[in-house]
Amino acid sequence: MTSLALLACLVTFTINKKMTEIFITNVQNEVQTKNILDFFKIVNPELKITLDLNETENSYPCGHTIIRVEGDKINAKSIVNMAKRLGYNCDILEDKICK
Repeated sequence: MTSLALLACLVTFTINKKMTEIFITNVQNEVQTKNILDFFKIVNPELKITLDLNETENSYPCGHTIIRVEGDKINAKSIVNMAKRLGYNCDILEDKICK
Protein backbone atom coordinates (compact mmCIF):
# COMPACT_ATOMS: atom_id res chain seq x y z
CA MET A 1 0.00 0.00 0.00
CA THR A 2 1.39 3.40 -0.92
CA SER A 3 1.85 6.16 1.64
CA LEU A 4 -0.97 8.14 0.00
CA ALA A 5 -3.38 5.18 0.18
CA LEU A 6 -2.44 4.55 3.82
CA LEU A 7 -3.04 8.22 4.63
CA ALA A 8 -6.45 8.08 2.90
CA CYS A 9 -7.42 5.03 5.00
CA LEU A 10 -6.31 6.75 8.19
CA VAL A 11 -8.26 9.93 7.36
CA THR A 12 -11.40 7.90 6.54
CA PHE A 13 -11.12 5.99 9.81
CA THR A 14 -10.67 9.22 11.78
CA ILE A 15 -13.65 10.88 10.10
CA ASN A 16 -15.97 7.91 10.67
CA LYS A 17 -14.86 7.17 14.23
CA LYS A 18 -17.49 7.99 16.88
CA MET A 19 -17.09 8.26 20.62
CA THR A 20 -19.58 6.80 23.08
CA GLU A 21 -19.95 7.78 26.73
CA ILE A 22 -22.33 6.12 29.18
CA PHE A 23 -23.66 8.01 32.20
CA ILE A 24 -25.89 7.05 35.11
CA THR A 25 -28.56 9.40 36.39
CA ASN A 26 -31.57 9.50 38.67
CA VAL A 27 -34.16 10.38 36.01
CA GLN A 28 -37.30 8.54 37.17
CA ASN A 29 -40.04 8.81 34.54
CA GLU A 30 -41.01 9.58 30.94
CA VAL A 31 -41.68 13.29 31.61
CA GLN A 32 -38.20 13.80 33.10
CA THR A 33 -36.73 11.76 30.24
CA LYS A 34 -38.34 14.01 27.64
CA ASN A 35 -37.23 17.18 29.47
CA ILE A 36 -33.58 16.16 29.76
CA LEU A 37 -33.37 14.77 26.20
CA ASP A 38 -35.01 17.88 24.72
CA PHE A 39 -32.54 20.11 26.57
CA PHE A 40 -29.49 18.05 25.59
CA LYS A 41 -30.57 17.97 21.93
CA ILE A 42 -30.96 21.77 21.85
CA VAL A 43 -27.56 22.36 23.45
CA ASN A 44 -25.74 19.54 21.58
CA PRO A 45 -27.58 18.91 18.29
CA GLU A 46 -24.56 17.11 16.83
CA LEU A 47 -24.73 14.35 19.46
CA LYS A 48 -26.98 11.29 19.47
CA ILE A 49 -28.39 11.04 22.98
CA THR A 50 -30.64 8.30 24.36
CA LEU A 51 -31.91 7.58 27.84
CA ASP A 52 -33.02 4.20 29.15
CA LEU A 53 -35.28 4.01 32.19
CA ASN A 54 -34.34 0.79 33.93
CA GLU A 55 -33.04 0.33 37.48
CA THR A 56 -35.19 2.93 39.23
CA GLU A 57 -36.40 0.88 42.22
CA ASN A 58 -33.16 1.25 44.23
CA SER A 59 -31.67 4.54 45.38
CA TYR A 60 -29.03 6.26 43.23
CA PRO A 61 -26.34 5.21 42.20
CA CYS A 62 -27.28 1.53 42.39
CA GLY A 63 -30.75 2.38 41.12
CA HIS A 64 -30.24 4.47 38.02
CA THR A 65 -31.12 5.21 34.47
CA ILE A 66 -28.63 5.27 31.59
CA ILE A 67 -27.80 8.19 29.32
CA ARG A 68 -25.92 7.08 26.20
CA VAL A 69 -24.14 9.79 24.21
CA GLU A 70 -22.57 9.21 20.78
CA GLY A 71 -20.67 11.71 18.65
CA ASP A 72 -17.39 12.86 17.21
CA LYS A 73 -16.47 14.82 20.35
CA ILE A 74 -18.10 14.38 23.72
CA ASN A 75 -17.37 16.65 26.65
CA ALA A 76 -18.30 14.33 29.51
CA LYS A 77 -17.85 17.01 32.16
CA SER A 78 -20.28 19.27 30.27
CA ILE A 79 -22.92 16.49 30.08
CA VAL A 80 -22.62 15.86 33.83
CA ASN A 81 -22.81 19.58 34.63
CA MET A 82 -25.85 20.15 32.38
CA ALA A 83 -27.75 17.27 34.00
CA LYS A 84 -26.88 18.59 37.46
CA ARG A 85 -28.06 22.09 36.49
CA LEU A 86 -31.39 20.51 35.54
CA GLY A 87 -31.58 18.98 39.04
CA TYR A 88 -30.49 15.41 38.31
CA ASN A 89 -27.62 13.34 39.64
CA CYS A 90 -25.30 12.31 36.82
CA ASP A 91 -21.97 10.50 36.71
CA ILE A 92 -19.92 8.59 34.17
CA LEU A 93 -20.77 4.89 34.49
CA GLU A 94 -18.09 3.03 36.40
CA ASP A 95 -17.58 -0.69 36.85
CA LYS A 96 -19.18 -1.29 40.23
CA ILE A 97 -21.07 -4.04 42.02
CA CYS A 98 -24.06 -2.77 43.99
CA LYS A 99 -25.59 -4.71 46.86
